[in-house]
Parts: sequence; C-alpha cells; structure tokens
Amino acid sequence: MADSQVGRAGWPILQVADWQPTRDTVQLWTQIVGKTRLALAPPLNHWWGVALYVTGRGLTTSLMPYRGIGVEVSFDFVAHALDIRLTTGAHRRMTLAPRSVADFYREYRAHLAALGVDVDIVPRPVEIPDVVAFDRDTVHDSYDAQAMHAFWSSLVSADRVFNSFRAEFRGKASPVHFFWGGFDLAVTRFSGRPAPRHPGGIPNCPDRVMWEAYSDEVSSAGYWPGGADEGVFYSYAYPEPPGYREQPAGPGAYFDADLGEYVLPYAEVRAAADPDAMLLDFLRHTYTAAATTGDWPHGRKEPG
Repeated sequence: MADSQVGRAGWPILQVADWQPTRDTVQLWTQIVGKTRLALAPPLNHWWGVALYVTGRGLTTSLMPYRGIGVEVSFDFVAHALDIRLTTGAHRRMTLAPRSVADFYREYRAHLAALGVDVDIVPRPVEIPDVVAFDRDTVHDSYDAQAMHAFWSSLVSADRVFNSFRAEFRGKASPVHFFWGGFDLAVTRFSGRPAPRHPGGIPNCPDRVMWEAYSDEVSSAGYWPGGADEGVFYSYAYPEPPGYREQPAGPGAYFDADLGEYVLPYAEVRAAADPDAMLLDFLRHTYTAAATTGDWPHGRKEPG
C-alpha cells in the first residue's frame, strides 16, 4: 500500500483490490487459530465461544482453558507476529510474513506441540467455496504488513463504535467480536423471541451451525472487508420482517437486494466529517428498522 493511501488516523484508505490476496491468506490463518478456540473453549450460545477479539495490537482468542492451565493465541499486526502464550509463562512466536497457508499451519502445529498443547483441529476451511485443506494450501501465500496494519486500525475504529452502540441496548446483545469464518467484525441484538430455523446453505458449513447461530430473532450489524471497493458496514434482520428493506438507513446507506442487507460503504464512513457519528447513525437506523417492522419489545435506551 502506498503512503498516499494511509488516510486519516483510525480510518485508512483500504482498496480491497490492493490487498485481497493478503486478506484471503490471513482469513485462512485466522481460521486455523479460531479452530483452536473452537476445540478448547466452552461452547456458548450462537457460537460466541469461537470468535476472536480486537486488541491493542491485533486479534486474540482470549484465554482458553487447557488441562488446568490457560493458553492464549494472538495476532500482532504491529510487530507482525503470532504469539502463543501459556499461563505457565511458556511462549512461542511466529513471524507473520509472506508464506503459504500450509507452511503457516505446519509451524503453528509444531509450536503447539512444543508447548505440550494437543488440539484436534479439522484442517478444512469453512464458509468459503472451493476449499483446500490447510496442510495442502500452497496457493494463498500473501502478507502485506502495511495493509494488515491498516485493516487492524480500521477494526479498532469499528470496534469502538460498535461497543458504543452495544451499550445503548438493555436487552440481550452479543459481544463485539471477530468471526473468522466470514472474516468480519460483528455485534448482534436480540428481540428475546425464538426464530424459525435458518435454511442454512452456507458453503462448507454444516447447516447446524446456522441453526444455532440464528436460533433467536436478531438485528445484526458488522464490518466486512468486501462487498465494495473498500469494504462495507452491513446490517440485517433475521427473520426479515415485511417492509424492513424499505426503511431509512441513514446517509450513504442503502439496501443491497443481492446481499439481503443494508450496507454503508466503508469509504463513505472514512471520508465523513465525523466517521464515528455516521457509522453510529447507520447502526441506530437499521436496528430501528428491524425493531419497528418486526414489532420488537423495545429495549433501547437513549445515549448519554
């Protein structure tokens, strides 16, 4: 990425075409690490127990239990390293640099073994079409350190706004977390009512995963580095109430019929006079659209 593409602090310019090979490679790396959390962490409703979290340096599994101790795996997009730490004080580090998924997988498993951590990881990607097993993928091998630092910076900004939005709701709401299956940051509000069974059909993902994820009625929003030149913020309701997609969504936003979601291009937000305010407005508008057309019991409290 060129210096001219840095943009303002916290809201860098992120042309997807410029870093898509890196995005796709790192998504697979996060799936390898995420499957470690899937194997070790206690299961939580809606798969909350498998997600990663934004940190002051990258993304982390948070602390996971393992045979009476704890283990944490963290991506550091400042030093460009992957750290595996045990609560015993043991620590192993991998360099993040251009390398194949197969190479990353082999070294990662070797570090876990050296630390005495025996984890059963199914070496197959999820939620993407035409997958190749991690240990055989020599095609995805890109790592643009500047691009990943920029993307992490945008995640920090999105995480800040999403957490402010989450704090306005009195009802059940998810943490703000990063789902490695879709490579997106998300936050979800719940109406408190059950939802009809999700139809499934996600590539390389068992339908039961979607059944659990969408067992309850939701209004969900997120940030995905795809769907537009610089990625999008999105929001959708499940199940979608009649009249939902005709509701106002705020400046710069629109309903994308192909995605079945409201979208607000990232480029619109980063170029706004007040990016945080514009994104928060989008989140509030689209939640209101779901709550109004779906006749939700209102649990929203006013900010401040």
